[in-house]
Amino acid sequence: MKVAILTGGGDCPGLNAVIRAVVRRGEQHGFEFTGVRDGWKGLLEDDHFRVTRQNTSGILQLGGTILGTSRTNPFKRPDGPKIVLDALARHHIGAVVAVGGEDTLGVASRFHELGMNVVGVPKTIDNDLSGTDYTFGFDTAVTIATEAIDRLHSTAEAHSRVIVCEVMGRHAGHIALHSGIAGGADVILVPERPIDLQDVVRHIRARQRRGRHFSIVVVAEGAKMERSKEATVSDTLDEFGHVRLGGIGAYLAKEIERETGFEARVTVLGHIQRGGTPTARDRVLATRYGVFACDLVKEGRFGLMAALRGDDIVAVPLADATNHLHLIDPALFDIASVFFG
Repeated sequence: MKVAILTGGGDCPGLNAVIRAVVRRGEQHGFEFTGVRDGWKGLLEDDHFRVTRQNTSGILQLGGTILGTSRTNPFKRPDGPKIVLDALARHHIGAVVAVGGEDTLGVASRFHELGMNVVGVPKTIDNDLSGTDYTFGFDTAVTIATEAIDRLHSTAEAHSRVIVCEVMGRHAGHIALHSGIAGGADVILVPERPIDLQDVVRHIRARQRRGRHFSIVVVAEGAKMERSKEATVSDTLDEFGHVRLGGIGAYLAKEIERETGFEARVTVLGHIQRGGTPTARDRVLATRYGVFACDLVKEGRFGLMAALRGDDIVAVPLADATNHLHLIDPALFDIASVFFG
């Protein structure tokens, strides 16, 4: 059988580990692989190439994706679904392994309804994909953010400043929550809970009264003020209806300085969280996902996604994995709140 593999949406550490695992396991099953360039866009434009054990060797530790990626939605293109399905038939591709988040796998789920033999692998640094406890890429992003927060502590203390660290997280605050706890942040702000500026100010002032003349505020990019919408860089929508977020960190720093009189600065980690070498945990998880997904293809179990439940890799329907978001655990946020202020 010829199998296509694609990576869509935002890049993240661990994608190459999945590609390597799928190809290595697939060759044991006797599969031939074609790598689709730039996600679903490659099937629309007939842009793909042969991938083998040889050209996927040595990529385990590399960030990014050797296949490239994009936020292309075939269902937003004229005759897009037909073009994709025709391309698969023309090249005798019997199955597709789609690696991505809610958007990429949402497309995969719709294609499965149209008859495509497709399986999914969950990828997003935001960890907001339902159906799985963790997505690969998340652990690396949290590790990077935690290291940044550790470094911000020393400079914030040296200058007696409030430093706001803006991390990624459009709809869910997993990165902010986990890195904030691990990095000892004094305030953690997430999309799931609207920001009460006066509450933030009270925490910072309380620390000052106790002789702590600096504070670290970690905020997810998708967090918003009460009775307000998310801060955006641009209102232009991508093909999945998303705006480009950014600016909440700068806004908070300005308002905190205005309200408290304390000098405030902002650091936006941005795409630093997506780049570089994946952690050992992400390499192992990505490898387990890739092998499991390839076994699903071998068994003819399509329309499913590899998922982590506890310490087990299981299969869940793509439709279930993309019909709602995986938000933060309120109990974990309550634990973090013990240290606020």
